Amino acid sequence: MKIRLERDVMADAVGWAARSLPTHLTVPILAGLLITATEDGVTMSGSDNETTAQITLPAQVEEPGQVLVSGKLLASIAKALPNKPVDITANPASMELVCGSVHFTLQGLPVDEYPSLPQMPATTGTVDTAIFAKAVSQVFVAAGRDELLPVFTGIRMEIDDDKLSLLATDRYRMALKEITWNPSSTQMDAAALVPAKVLNETARSMTTGDHVSINLSAADTGDGLVGFQGDGAHGQRQMTTRLLDGEFPKVRHLMDIKPTRSVRVRTDALVAAVRRVALVAERNTPLRIVINDDSISLSAATGDQAQASEAIEASVTDHVEGDPTITAAGFNPNYLSDALGALDTPYVHFSFTAPGKPCLVAGLNEIDGEIEQDYKHVIMLMRLPN
Repeated sequence: MKIRLERDVMADAVGWAARSLPTHLTVPILAGLLITATEDGVTMSGSDNETTAQITLPAQVEEPGQVLVSGKLLASIAKALPNKPVDITANPASMELVCGSVHFTLQGLPVDEYPSLPQMPATTGTVDTAIFAKAVSQVFVAAGRDELLPVFTGIRMEIDDDKLSLLATDRYRMALKEITWNPSSTQMDAAALVPAKVLNETARSMTTGDHVSINLSAADTGDGLVGFQGDGAHGQRQMTTRLLDGEFPKVRHLMDIKPTRSVRVRTDALVAAVRRVALVAERNTPLRIVINDDSISLSAATGDQAQASEAIEASVTDHVEGDPTITAAGFNPNYLSDALGALDTPYVHFSFTAPGKPCLVAGLNEIDGEIEQDYKHVIMLMRLPN
């Protein structure tokens, strides 16, 4: 194999493909990054047996071929190279890399021991790149991080004709985003539980082209595979990953909150106040929000060492007669910050029912406008000390 690549193109491609390499090696051969050169260009592939990343990029190919080398090492080398063209010459036993006056020789790994990479499933539909990236980021914040509970570490994708829904929960909060997409066939109905980290990384890295294609394996194949294709900064990127097993909890009904009291406030003012007051919030203690007639008061404390409070103007509406059922609410400050950060509207709407019950957070473009229905974020309230 003999090829020439631009330094920035190579560094970006190797860095992206190497992200799918396993952190903890149980199969040593998976430490390798597979580089394949053909007349059409160069493809770099990395896999941990669950998730596979491939990027195809333009290159000057003098001699086609294939080589397998340490992916992490090559990624480190690529980032450190000077800004000059990179010449790579390789055979199955070794790879030589020359960039200006810099010269590296890497030992080759046995290509014949590398596992076969999965085939990309047929295209299920396409979605606008920017819309998809934003939707995934809004839902990803609510996905679980505990690998011991794998079903909560996924984002459930639900397809209903031209509507694509993304849903995530870690049991203490949940987020739902609904967007319009372009299915490959009409009257489509499907669902898949995709690892949240993979989906988030994919959406963030395929942002150059107009759309991203989503490819689900047929339900009767038993593969349990989902693939994504789109353009990155350099070259076309493909990501495939195995779907998570297990039944995602039925949480959609928790989004249908009929509030007894609602609060509307400027998003930027609340974000700043939460950031300040949370500085003294002791771990596992709530950030208290007291609801007044025309304002809310935020407070938190670290025992007797430090206390903080701040008041913000708000529009408060009672939806039941008599005394309000909720006058104060306790939020996990990190969960509240994540929910507010996922909004892109100037105002935020809180729907409260009762102390300790779920609270719906949604966006508003005007203080007296309609609640946005395409993104909903529910947070379980914390118990407040007496």
